[in-house]
Amino acid sequence: MRDNTFALKKLEQAKVWVREAGIFLRDNIHQRLEISQKSNFSDLVTNFDKKVQEIIIEEILKAYPEDKILAEESGKNLVSFDRSQENFWILDPIDGTINFVVQQDNFAVMLAYYEQGQAQFGLILNVMEDKLYWNNAHHVFCNNRELVYKPKELSESLLAINSMIYRKNFYKLTDFSLKTLGVRMLGSAGMAYADLLEGKIVGYFSRLQPWDYAAGGILAGKLGFVTKTFKGEKPNLTDCQYVYSLPQHLVGQLVEETDVIL
Repeated sequence: MRDNTFALKKLEQAKVWVREAGIFLRDNIHQRLEISQKSNFSDLVTNFDKKVQEIIIEEILKAYPEDKILAEESGKNLVSFDRSQENFWILDPIDGTINFVVQQDNFAVMLAYYEQGQAQFGLILNVMEDKLYWNNAHHVFCNNRELVYKPKELSESLLAINSMIYRKNFYKLTDFSLKTLGVRMLGSAGMAYADLLEGKIVGYFSRLQPWDYAAGGILAGKLGFVTKTFKGEKPNLTDCQYVYSLPQHLVGQLVEETDVIL
């Protein structure tokens, strides 16, 4: 994020929008849900996903009608625009919808902003604990508490890995995980990134859409993490890709011991 008044104004507005979405979800979490499937039985959407998306998109377009929006629900993700030139937002209204439906916990609202293709800020709200992760030009915060990454070795750390990747030892990542204290599967990219920022896990590996990794990748980058595809590329903010976030000092070991490419 650059030190400019325009981006800082958008950051403060975005924090309000995301927090208001969290209040709405907490206030209505025991209300009747309308649940439907998208691609399969484990890919769900609720009326609350759609409502939160509508609320935040309305606020963005009211304040910045020229900005573009890439969002998970209601077809907004089909909008075509030049990601290297436009000002745009990436929104996941409820990340961890199954957790939201079944557990009524462990889900997040995520919003990221890019200015002329350059990442400015990411926001991840742990809804039920009312913890907002955000960044300015130089630092990352949880609410008003600054976060500082303290380097750990694999042998004293946990990883978060997508269950399919773990079961199939995809890219030899199951073997890689044996060098750690264990693996956690959280069912929410936002919650995994929150744990990454807090130092509760040291790395995250999953198959993700842009709205799953945009905010988390921005925040993790401010703390010295690398976010790339398993093929060693910068995520393209367009397709579903295999993506990892890992501290810079562990990337060499990852590439040496797995089929992940630098």
